[in-house]
Amino acid sequence: MNEIVIERATDEDAAEILVLQRCCWVSEAISNNSMDIPPLHEDLPTVRAWVQQSTVWAARRGGRLVGAVRGTADGTAWQIGRLMVAPDLAGNGLGRRLLQHVEQNAPEHITSFELFTGSKSVRNIRVYTRAGYSQLPPDPSHIPGVVYLSKPNAINSE
Repeated sequence: MNEIVIERATDEDAAEILVLQRCCWVSEAISNNSMDIPPLHEDLPTVRAWVQQSTVWAARRGGRLVGAVRGTADGTAWQIGRLMVAPDLAGNGLGRRLLQHVEQNAPEHITSFELFTGSKSVRNIRVYTRAGYSQLPPDPSHIPGVVYLSKPNAINSE
């Protein structure tokens, strides 16, 4: 995976991110027995908007987009989302590498990292737990069927 380069995504990457996103979330829909997953229903203007409004990183091997992740500041929390890896490269460490990259590039004021995944997405939960995330207790404001996880930013947490 060393030949993969991670760089900030731009508007020009949005169409490829949309295609990769749909490829990646089909398996999530199957695992969680639900097609009601927002990444499967977003259109190009929506992806372009979050590429412009969030910090989005694109991973490329050669010219091919093989992964992406976004981070969005919410107060002192860094909301991590849309972590995706091309299905043919899944299980080779790129997801962990993207997660580490988005964490390391959080703004200086961030004290915690937060993310969520489907409650039946065993592989994702395992990756996040190994990366130091802990599941948050259920909350009425949480999306049903979703597990929320958090970890302190070791650099800025008190």
